[in-house]
Amino acid sequence: MMNRFSESECAGAAVQSRPGGVRLRASPSGRRSPGARKLVVGRRYTGTMMRWAELAEREPRLAEVGRERLLGPGVVLVGTIRRDGTPRLSGVEPFVLDGELWLSMMPTSMKARDLDRDPRVLVHSVITNRDGGEGEYKIRGVARAETDPGVQRRYADAVSRALGWTPTPGEFRLFAVRISDVTVLRYDDATGDQFVTRWPDGGEYVRRGTSATTLGPPEPRHDLLRGEPGNVAARSEA
Repeated sequence: MMNRFSESECAGAAVQSRPGGVRLRASPSGRRSPGARKLVVGRRYTGTMMRWAELAEREPRLAEVGRERLLGPGVVLVGTIRRDGTPRLSGVEPFVLDGELWLSMMPTSMKARDLDRDPRVLVHSVITNRDGGEGEYKIRGVARAETDPGVQRRYADAVSRALGWTPTPGEFRLFAVRISDVTVLRYDDATGDQFVTRWPDGGEYVRRGTSATTLGPPEPRHDLLRGEPGNVAARSEA
């Protein structure tokens, strides 16, 4: 299956909506970590974009769980936006290389065309049972097309060594994922409790199961993130 992740340097940019899609533009300055960029939809900031390496440096446990849930099964679900604005869901093989998260696709892939038109993307772990215990790992952000032959060659060589198949540089599409939001969500089947981690905005909390289909208010908890959980009063749904 042609689809993967990896890590490499790229120019920082933000995304701004426009008729027929979005475009990348230089990000406004602000206090944030090196490599981070702002994700802009319309005139509203929706989060800070970063490379996989920065996620791993700032929140190592969160990145470790990401490797287990995204890379472990060998496939993820990728959400893109069709020309008519409806969602497209596709299976993609993930791969991490040199501190970047990459998605690779066949040159004529419809999801690649989606990303050319509108780079917003959702990367979601696969779900294999209904009890919710294995959890969901979700990355929201944008995908940047990588056309540098040297980067494609390095990616192809690494994939050949690690996975045993050899993509040909120039004969696949390669996208670097810039991360704006990471969400980890799981359920305790016995109690119905929902455990949520949102980063960089949202913190960590648990919502106690009150019936088979309802949850109580969020309560702060500490699990995957460094530091203490913050205020959960105004947090949105994952």
